[in-house]
Amino acid sequence: MFTNLLIGMPGGSEWILIVLAVLILFGGRKIPEFMRGIGKGIREFNDAKDNVKKEIEEGMSEKEVKKASQSSSVQP
Repeated sequence: MFTNLLIGMPGGSEWILIVLAVLILFGGRKIPEFMRGIGKGIREFNDAKDNVKKEIEEGMSEKEVKKASQSSSVQP
């Protein structure tokens, strides 16, 4: 089953051709700008992911606090 996944993967010579094609298409000056853009996009994605995770955790902790306060106020 794992060998089926390796059939579509490019080997060493294919990677060299891909890199050469990228250099020809974009040129040496555009690649650093492209990589910076990718880096910024990844950083923004990770920041957004962390913010969503933090909001979910805060919501869960608020729910637990409300549940604990309700159960303590019900007991005499």
